[in-house]
Amino acid sequence: MGPVRSFIDNLKYLLSVLFHNAVSARYAEQEAETIMFPRTVVFLLKSWLGKIVCNTGCVVFFTYRGVVVNDKAFQNLTTSELQQKGATIAESLSGLPVYVRGNLLGGSSDISKAQYAKLLKQACYNYGAVGSSSECDAKVRVISDSPSALLKLSSILWKTPSRAVSHDSCPLTVYVTTSISPGVVNAVGLRAQGDNGFIAADIERSSLILCGKGFSDANGVKEALAALSGPVIIARGGLLLCARVLVSGDSVILLFAPEDTIQRCANLLVSADAGVIVSSHGVAPLFQTGDSGGPYTFKLPTVAILASCDGIRTKETVRCNSPNVLLDVINPGSANTSDTLQNGSGIIPSVAKLSPGQAAYHFLAGYQNGKFFPAYSKFAYIDALELAKAFMSKLKDHQILSYLVNAEKGETSITGKDLLEMVPSMLAKNFPPFEPKGGELQEKYKSFLLSKFRGIPKGFSF
Repeated sequence: MGPVRSFIDNLKYLLSVLFHNAVSARYAEQEAETIMFPRTVVFLLKSWLGKIVCNTGCVVFFTYRGVVVNDKAFQNLTTSELQQKGATIAESLSGLPVYVRGNLLGGSSDISKAQYAKLLKQACYNYGAVGSSSECDAKVRVISDSPSALLKLSSILWKTPSRAVSHDSCPLTVYVTTSISPGVVNAVGLRAQGDNGFIAADIERSSLILCGKGFSDANGVKEALAALSGPVIIARGGLLLCARVLVSGDSVILLFAPEDTIQRCANLLVSADAGVIVSSHGVAPLFQTGDSGGPYTFKLPTVAILASCDGIRTKETVRCNSPNVLLDVINPGSANTSDTLQNGSGIIPSVAKLSPGQAAYHFLAGYQNGKFFPAYSKFAYIDALELAKAFMSKLKDHQILSYLVNAEKGETSITGKDLLEMVPSMLAKNFPPFEPKGGELQEKYKSFLLSKFRGIPKGFSF
């Protein structure tokens, strides 16, 4: 077939785009040609259409105010190719509003279906994935009106072939519209951060809209992508956990911890971003990091560490099963340790081994500085109880050891180096099991979980 299609072929081709809203990447690869659209066809269809997003690699807009035609289709461009097309590194932003429609818990949404539909009408092609494991990731298709936005997103998403995205049964779609007008934002009824824009996600549609400079808010984009990818990852047998990964020799450690503890361990973490996928294939980070050379997956973790802490601390020194290891026992409830122990109040030890049921219980509570963060998660769109059940199953099925660690050790705070030094003793099971002594803390856990969740499984325990 020649490089220029006939008038009728072009007409049929554009109509197929209109009705199916997608053209498979396989078709483009088989044709192996640059598709050219004669302007006569564009103006012929102008009276029929309001707007088309053409999924072959470029955005072709038909508006009542005029026509903008991209003569060539560019897809899956590399960083250097994007820069050749005029992409620049955009200024990083933070704190932009993130609106998410849909909730696995059945709660109210931040944005209505009608509002999201209006934004969708306002909305260069690229591909990527959330998660570096090809078996349990969420493929992503990006449609953008700005090469700079593609450049920014390519530093977040894992690189993946366009064929893998086109053949995927449920890819996520990201629309980037940098030129959205304030009038449109006002008409939709959403709040933007000045002229910077906002981020809107729809779990039901598996799509995300980045308005204005929304693509520059990396944390906001990651939060929205995590919310969208969760159902896909779970359906493929993976667990989306708000955890980080530490590596010590041949051992892979899954770390759940408060944010200040994470900051003290940042230099030793595989990725500082919250979010990993745990599956039968191993553990994989959700997003790229600055030094990520390509997709990779670690083997299944050997140890899961649940770090907890409380702002009120007293200290008692005890000896674990290993004669050379001393532990500081932290009591969150009293300034007098001996009195508290006599009264049977709950304690958080420096290090203690947990059973899978205990690990699931503490994971579900996510106790940090007197507050609870279910599943240690900032992902507000997950079912924490179901996740805790699945987490317990993973611990059992793969014989992953789990430990409760007090992040506030005496008068000092625990660091990543401290955690790594504990790993050999954890693997040798030298630390004693966690033995609750009752008291206020245990009752606080129980009260919170019963008020938050229905039907705590019998296998869960403090």
